[in-house]
Amino acid sequence: MLKCLVVDSRRVFAAMLAVSVLLPAAAAAQDRMTTGSIGPSGLPLPRFVSLKSAKVNLRIGPGLNYPVDWMYLKSGLPMEIIQEFDNWRKVRDADGTEGWVNQSLLSGRRTAIITPWQRGKEARLPLRKEARDDAPMVAEIEPGVVGTIRTCNGEWCEMEFSGTRGWISQSQVWGAYPDETVSD
Repeated sequence: MLKCLVVDSRRVFAAMLAVSVLLPAAAAAQDRMTTGSIGPSGLPLPRFVSLKSAKVNLRIGPGLNYPVDWMYLKSGLPMEIIQEFDNWRKVRDADGTEGWVNQSLLSGRRTAIITPWQRGKEARLPLRKEARDDAPMVAEIEPGVVGTIRTCNGEWCEMEFSGTRGWISQSQVWGAYPDETVSD
């Protein structure tokens, strides 16, 4: 009976030793999963990017071993990077869905969705010739439409939708932060 207790004590000691070795590694991994102002890539967090590929898996964790939670089937969709871990980026879409995407499937090309919070409503927003409320309208844009950001001055964004360029209030886009300046 005493021999069994010695064997059990060795197992307990081995388990404690394994935990003491694994805890620093887990802490180091947590340090690499930052949400501060500058990520391990040297780029700011959070930041907007877009999907490079027409087929992108959103995973529940940062690696190929994690299950796919969602699949995006349209390139150019804006995503907000909120965390980084090695070559994986935790992203958030315009609907608030979060998950992990490999960095190779993301592009620095800036796109935006027009008032995604108004999708399904019949409201259309004016795309203007200049960055002013009284500028002539060049088109009307429906909520949920994705366009390419050319520049933003903190109040207005110049965007392109299927070859049509114009200005829209920055408060009406998801893909640029309030007061953010963007240049292409």
